[in-house]
Amino acid sequence: MVVVDRKFPPIVGVARTGLIRAKEPPRGPIPPREDWYDYVAAGAMPTIAIIQDVDDRPGFGAFWGEVQTTVHAALGVKGCVTNGSFRDIDMLAPGFQIVGGRIGPSHAHVHMTQMKCDVTIFGMLARHDDVIHADVHGARRHPGGRRARAAEAIDLLTRREKVILDRARASGFTSRDMREALSQSREIH
Repeated sequence: MVVVDRKFPPIVGVARTGLIRAKEPPRGPIPPREDWYDYVAAGAMPTIAIIQDVDDRPGFGAFWGEVQTTVHAALGVKGCVTNGSFRDIDMLAPGFQIVGGRIGPSHAHVHMTQMKCDVTIFGMLARHDDVIHADVHGARRHPGGRRARAAEAIDLLTRREKVILDRARASGFTSRDMREALSQSREIH
C-alpha cells in the first residue's frame, strides 16, 4: 500500500465502487466512462472512489493522475482507495487523497468494466454506499453504515474525533486529558 502524503488528513465518505482493467484493450461492450462520472457525482454527501484493479498484475495501468483527481475532486469526491496504481503525484488535485497499490508511470488501456459492485481492496470488502474511513494507515469499511445512516455515521465519527484532537492539540496536554477526552468522546451519540 502506498500513501503519497504523510500528513494525509483522514477522509470519510460514502463508497462509489468499480472494477477496472488496464493491461489489455476492452473486449466487448464496456460502460461509458461518463456513466462513472454520473455515478460518483450523484452522491448527496462526500464520496470516496473505491476501485479494484482486476488485472493479473494490479497497477499495470494507472487510472488516477492529474486529470482524474481534478475531475473527481470537482465532482465532490474526497479521495480514492485502490489496489491499482496512480501517477502525477506532484500534480494531483489539491487535497485529493489516494491510498493505492503503487506509483507508476503508465498510459495503458485503462477502462471501467463494472461499477456499483462489490470490490476487494487489500482484503477490505467494500460495497456501494458503505461508509469508508481512510487515513495514512489505510482504509476501513464501517459495517452497517449503509447510505440510510451514512450522514449520521460520518457526523458521529467526526464529532468523536474532534473532542480528542482538540484536546490533544491544546498546550499542556497530558495523559489525564486524554482519558477525559476519550470519556467525552464515548458519550457522544
